[in-house]
Amino acid sequence: MTKELEVKVLGIDKEKIINKLEKIGAKKIKDEKQKNIILDTKDKRVENDYNGYLRIRTTKQNINNNCVEKVTLKTILSDKEYRENKEIEVRIDNSENMFKIFEMLGLVTSYIGYKERISYEFKGILFEIDTWDKDTYPETYMEIEIKNKKDLDRAIELLELDKSQITTKSITELRRDAGLE
Repeated sequence: MTKELEVKVLGIDKEKIINKLEKIGAKKIKDEKQKNIILDTKDKRVENDYNGYLRIRTTKQNINNNCVEKVTLKTILSDKEYRENKEIEVRIDNSENMFKIFEMLGLVTSYIGYKERISYEFKGILFEIDTWDKDTYPETYMEIEIKNKKDLDRAIELLELDKSQITTKSITELRRDAGLE
C-alpha cells in the first residue's frame, strides 16, 4: 500500500511542457502506452463507499516493449491543495482472467481508456504527461506527483505554470465535467 500526493495541470501544450522539463534538466524515465479498465458495481459502491476506483492496467513500454499488468484500488483521502491517494496495488500475469473474476463477482466496466504517458523526474518530483484516446478524455494534461506542498510550489515555479490550470480532480471527475460519463 502506498500513498501519493498529486495534482493535474489541465490545458497544457505537450511540446512546450516537454521542452521546459528538458531545459531544467528533468530526466525522461518512462514512455509507455496503457490500457486502463475501470470497474465498479452497478450501484457504484467502490466510488461511493470508498471514494475511489478499481482499475486493471496493462502497461507496454515503448522503448523495450516490456508489458506489465496490475490491479489497483485507488481511494482519495483528501483533495484540498493537492490530492492525497491511497493505492493498494498488485501485479498480475493475466488481466483477462482477472477481469472475468471481477465480472463473476458482480463488477461491471465503467469505461476502458487508452493512454500514452511520458514521465520525467526532477529532484524527487514526478511529472507525467498523459494523452488519452479522445473517447476517454480529449485533452492532454500533466500529473505532478510530489512528496509535500513545497515540492508543488517548486514545480509550479520551475515550469511557470498557471495555478488556475491546476486541479485535484480524478479522471472520472474530469470525464463527468466533459460530459463523457
